[in-house]
Amino acid sequence: MLKETFGSLKPVIAMVHFPPLPGAPGYDAERGTAAIVDSAARDIERLQEGGVDAVMFGNEGDRPYLTKATPESLAAFAAAVAILRPAVKVPFGVDYLWDPVATVALAVATGAGFGREVMTGVYDSDMGLLAPDCAGALRLRHSLGRDDIRLMYNVNAEFASPVGGRGPGERAKSAVFSALADVILVSGPMTGEAADTSAIRAAKAAVGATPVFANTGVNIDNVKDILSAGDGCIIGTHFKIDGDTWKPVDGDRVKRFMDVVARLR
Repeated sequence: MLKETFGSLKPVIAMVHFPPLPGAPGYDAERGTAAIVDSAARDIERLQEGGVDAVMFGNEGDRPYLTKATPESLAAFAAAVAILRPAVKVPFGVDYLWDPVATVALAVATGAGFGREVMTGVYDSDMGLLAPDCAGALRLRHSLGRDDIRLMYNVNAEFASPVGGRGPGERAKSAVFSALADVILVSGPMTGEAADTSAIRAAKAAVGATPVFANTGVNIDNVKDILSAGDGCIIGTHFKIDGDTWKPVDGDRVKRFMDVVARLR
């Protein structure tokens, strides 16, 4: 499944961060959606030249994040992916922060092979009380005939604390057993901050054959430990100029990182 969906047995999935979409406070109405597409196109080119295994589109610029997608942002997201898709030569996925139902809808509309979101649990988050609709997302995937879309469940969300006392291993095991997770994701406390490798190992021990990925904070210095503890990773911030989440992708950083990964593999 890993090879077919993500292009490698130890995949590195690179984020394509969209600038603020229509409706978000940071949206640049003067430059319009063409600027969003142009920004993403440059990043895609550099990521693919650097050798990443897959890419994932996300509305990272839409701060503060919504827990339910708006029509204008969802339409802009889908339109941008449709324009960019001919340039994508690797497997791709989508992630609408923080709405799993919208993520599935986008995956179906754009032909994505996978999606990522906080799918289970309840969280005290910067966006308020977060209680994602996992059942609605999976029922939508099934009703639209796309059970092949692999859904990646983030079991310790950034910018949030889980309500309750279960650890990452317990939450991961439950997400697989009761919520049919295809992949488990383990995050650090914020975008760009590393996940605890002990949490990755705990999740992996709990879910057996289900893949476990690091979701945040992977860099050239910790990737060996990350890929030893888990089955893959998702990277956004480290691939940017100066390691700054809000800057464009730095092609040289991508290549250096992927050269290290090639040796580890």
